Amino acid sequence: MFDSIRNNSKILMGLLFLLVIPSFVLFGIEGYSQFEDKGAVVARVDGQKITQSEWDAVHQQEVDRIRASVPNLDPKLLDSAEARYATLEKMVNDRLIARASEKQLLVTSDQRLARYLQQDPSIAGLRGADGKLDMERYRQLAASQGMTPEMLEARVRRDLSNQQVLAGLQASVFATQRQTDAALDAYLQRREIQVKRWSPADFAAKVEVSDADLERYYKDNPERFRSVENVDLEYLVLDVAALQSRIELPEQDLKTYYEQNLQRLAGQEQRRASHILINAAKDLPAADKQKARAKAESLLATVRQSPKTFAEVARKNSDDTGSAARGGDLDFFARGAMVKPFEDAAFALQKGDISDIVESDFGYHIILLTDVKLPQAPSFESMRPQLEADLRKQQAQRQFAELAETFSNSVYEQSDSLTPVAERLKLSVQKAQALTRTPPPGAQGVLSHPKLLQAIFSEDAIVKRRNTAAVEVAPNTLVSARVVNHRPAAVRPFPEVKADARQLLIQAQSAELAKAEGQARLAAWKTDAAQANLGEAVTVSRDQAPAWPQAVIDAALRADPSKMPALLGVDLGLQGFAVVRVNKIVPRPESTAQQSEQSRQQFARLWGQAESQAYLASLKSQFKVEMLAQKPKKLEGSEAEKP
Repeated sequence: MFDSIRNNSKILMGLLFLLVIPSFVLFGIEGYSQFEDKGAVVARVDGQKITQSEWDAVHQQEVDRIRASVPNLDPKLLDSAEARYATLEKMVNDRLIARASEKQLLVTSDQRLARYLQQDPSIAGLRGADGKLDMERYRQLAASQGMTPEMLEARVRRDLSNQQVLAGLQASVFATQRQTDAALDAYLQRREIQVKRWSPADFAAKVEVSDADLERYYKDNPERFRSVENVDLEYLVLDVAALQSRIELPEQDLKTYYEQNLQRLAGQEQRRASHILINAAKDLPAADKQKARAKAESLLATVRQSPKTFAEVARKNSDDTGSAARGGDLDFFARGAMVKPFEDAAFALQKGDISDIVESDFGYHIILLTDVKLPQAPSFESMRPQLEADLRKQQAQRQFAELAETFSNSVYEQSDSLTPVAERLKLSVQKAQALTRTPPPGAQGVLSHPKLLQAIFSEDAIVKRRNTAAVEVAPNTLVSARVVNHRPAAVRPFPEVKADARQLLIQAQSAELAKAEGQARLAAWKTDAAQANLGEAVTVSRDQAPAWPQAVIDAALRADPSKMPALLGVDLGLQGFAVVRVNKIVPRPESTAQQSEQSRQQFARLWGQAESQAYLASLKSQFKVEMLAQKPKKLEGSEAEKP
């Protein structure tokens, strides 16, 4: 069966080195025309409909999942036409697998379902100390996903059944080391090359352009002179920092705060102790525990009779090997650092005292208190800056909590202006100019937040000129903005871009001159190879490329290995022209046994993924699939381009 799939799938070796299309694929940014009817059918699988509303719901789930794992991802990528279509393709594949599962009568037994649920960490955490499942928390877990426990179990049972469709196929794949090496040798082949490059910058002085040339270039290339959509806006920021700056602190409030927090400011008392430990686990037989205690009591009598011998006794007898080497010394510790019986005993001793026998989960301890470090309370004046900062922050946080709702409601209710809100809350209206949908790389600050930008460039803000809703751009930070001027993307006037046009035209014509010179040299060198003046020989591969343009590397690796040395010309566009001589194939370095095994396992996984994709393709023929939603232009023809 699988041989026929292989023969008809046109899977080439290169596919084995590509990750199979994941559940959600990110591509370029283009507009997308959605179906107006939410009940419209966007695809059919074996007669089963997938509607626009189902598609929208699943896509939103995918977006939420990805945003949760990659918070800084550009939201426009997630809602691009290509990303949405990838979701639809995943839905179709899921339906295909479900139909195959039904036809093959694949079922999940109650026993397997129970084992899976028992191993699920989210469910295992719901068990009490007695091992019994907390049914109320289980129902809450299901409800958080919009399901009852019965619905959750049915979904898991269905998913487990569906997994069997591809699991057997993927598990059947076996790759030998010989197959792996052959594939890797082909994909990661290394070649020795020499390169000569002609840069447009070397020919710029030879280029002369007239005003007529510039105007013609401007008219022929309008997209090169299109401005980016941008807005001028006003905005308000309600945050703790703004509130802190206007808080006044009476002297008495500072002194009261100092007195209330003196213990915290001073720090904790620390104690230094040494101990002797005689191990006695809780589950130790009573006779053995009694023996251990008797030994501890004997050692206690020894060190009390001669306290100066404590360190020596600890070194020879303590079962705490770490501290025993230091004569039992545990260094300084504060409350909370030791087990409670030990801590209680240590903090009840006076310096130089030796405790009675102290029993803990570890056994029996004899404790010698060697030092006490009392906290030193800092003066009020020395702590004043920190006290002021802490108290201002606390009060500002309380004020923020009180004003946040007022801020959010006011910018919505008085949506035609930010001024009333600013006056009411004593905030400053700030301004920004030429803000774009996508902030420049490395941009920081509130106006770079994706959710705020999405609100600013919404129809409500741009067309209706309403205040945006209050957007939380950071903890304890709310922002509302108002567009005062909108400049859509448009071709800029010629006088404004004349200098840019000159630079671009000179660059283009310089590139043509560089190309012409390179092609002439290439023709001459093909006639007389001895004249070739090329650079130093370097080794390149797909995983090892010097600082050459990718086009140079690609051309070198595509050269026919039976016709080496080979002389090639590479058009680099605006980067000029290059001549590449491919001298020979360079053997790959020997791999270690561990590297070879890792490569074989990876190869097998990718082969299994490729087989799965081929099987899905066969299912599309077996169960009629109709894609009624229009495929984005960037994806059209992509099937023919796939290896």
